[in-house]
Amino acid sequence: MTRNNDPILVVGGGLGGASVSLALARKGFRVRLLEQAPEFGVIGYGIQLGPNVFPMFDRLGVTDAVLAKSIVPKAVLMIDSVDAGVIARVPTGAASFRERFKHPYIVIHRVDLHRILLDACEAEPNIELMPLTGAEYFEDQGDHVRLRTTDNRTIEGAAVVGADGLRSTVRQQMLDEGEPRMVGFVAHRTIVPMADVKADVHRDEVVLWSGPGFHIVHYPLRAGTLFNIVAVFKTSTYLERGDIASYRADLDHTYRNSHPAMKSLLAMMDLERRWVISDRDPIRHWSKGRVTLVGDAAHPTLQSLAQGACIAIEDAVCLAECIELADGDIAQAFRAYENARYLRTARVQYESRYLWDNFYHLGGIEREVMRNAWSTRGDGDVLECLGWLYDGIRLPQRKGAAA
Repeated sequence: MTRNNDPILVVGGGLGGASVSLALARKGFRVRLLEQAPEFGVIGYGIQLGPNVFPMFDRLGVTDAVLAKSIVPKAVLMIDSVDAGVIARVPTGAASFRERFKHPYIVIHRVDLHRILLDACEAEPNIELMPLTGAEYFEDQGDHVRLRTTDNRTIEGAAVVGADGLRSTVRQQMLDEGEPRMVGFVAHRTIVPMADVKADVHRDEVVLWSGPGFHIVHYPLRAGTLFNIVAVFKTSTYLERGDIASYRADLDHTYRNSHPAMKSLLAMMDLERRWVISDRDPIRHWSKGRVTLVGDAAHPTLQSLAQGACIAIEDAVCLAECIELADGDIAQAFRAYENARYLRTARVQYESRYLWDNFYHLGGIEREVMRNAWSTRGDGDVLECLGWLYDGIRLPQRKGAAA
């Protein structure tokens, strides 16, 4: 493979797919970005992004555009569902946070972030956007790949990058694993006008209300004009498709003993759609020959660290670097990419599971012990705990290159 020769086929037009397409195009590689839907788009709710993603945005050339659409919250708070007391606090709006990590923590509307990435892709002559192009099957021919689409077309290229999410078609063909690991939790998501929020809650921070088997997350979007609310809870009906009345009954029962402010938020929830929460076990290898994976297709994680998009964008930039350094040896590039990424992404997956089970959803004496332990931790302790994540990554370089 050489630049401006055979294109790299990227399957999935979400945040990860757009990011890897842009990262490759910035280095002069041709890309065909495949999306099964009639239009490129993402589900329209909020997203949190840690400081580790900003060096990646710098590489992609979109930092200013992202910051223009973002909010830097005053803090990230974990609040007790019983008495609304603060359990843990990350001072994201403080000078100490910026001094420690060099970049901000932001919240942004997912649609706005995707639009920024997609606009940048559309401006790149090396990227061809291909809606209505679902991937059915790939064949590695040794010196190129052949991909069959769901409408029986054949597309050839230098490589396939699966950015097609938790239930990745590319991963399923490669690894034949079956369904993701269900954890018994579901989520409902809502965005409402800030003016309609009557609940007595923090509006300038990211807040997670923690309770036994449930939590609620909320934060502002779009210059504080919108309020993003996510209700997550464990239920025996997580695999059942219900209606609004049954979902409302589920919420009312689960949150029956929670703080009145939480109940006020729940009353505002749009219950037309329910998401089942799941992940997969970490793996060492998600590449084979001329085929590899990025983002949730490679290492789907629970939402505990709010890092799914961040590590997908890290993947994208790292992969582009590895392909450039490999001088045409795609299989070598993909092996180098895996080696650079698997330990960090596995730690995100494992730490997210730990927080999910042993921090966010505790009740009884366990909750009291956890809260007491965290009461002694100052801002400096919290920032150091996050250093492994928010300090970001070193991208691969040629041997002998300056650090």
